[in-house]
Amino acid sequence: MEISLLANHPEFIETLAPWVAEHWRLILTEETVESRAAKFRSHLNSDTLPIAWVAHEGTQVFGTAALRVHDLPGREDLTPWLGGVYVTPEFRRQGIGQALCSTVEQQAKSFFGISTLYLFTLDKQRWYGKLGWQSFAPCTWCGRSGDIMVKKLS
Repeated sequence: MEISLLANHPEFIETLAPWVAEHWRLILTEETVESRAAKFRSHLNSDTLPIAWVAHEGTQVFGTAALRVHDLPGREDLTPWLGGVYVTPEFRRQGIGQALCSTVEQQAKSFFGISTLYLFTLDKQRWYGKLGWQSFAPCTWCGRSGDIMVKKLS
C-alpha cells in the first residue's frame, strides 16, 4: 500500500466521492456524489490547504484523509484540522486509517511547520485517543454531539 497526494491521482475521486457521500448520507442529506466530488477537487493541492491524501495500491483505493484550514463550522478560531478520514469498510482494521492520519500529521509538521492539529469526531474518540489525540472540547455538528480533539505534533 502507498499513500499519495490526491493531486497526483485525481482519477480516484470517481471512486471516493460515492463512498464518502453514502457514508454521510443520513447526516448530510443535501450532499450528492457530485457535491462530494467537487469537495475532493478543491483538495487537489500539493502546497496549500486543503490537501487530501489517498491510500491505494495501484488503481485500488482504500481510503483518504485531508489537512484543512477549517473543518467545523463555528470553530474558525481553531486551525488547522485533520479531516475527511475515511477507509472503505472492507479494508478497515488493517492500519490504513492510522497510516493516513500519520501521513497528514507528518506532512503538517514537516512541510507546513504546524505544531498543533485539531479534529472533530462524533464517535471515534477512543480510536483517535489510541493515536495520541486528546479531548479538547465538546461540539455539535449537524445537530449531533461530538468532540473536538487536539494533538501536539512532536
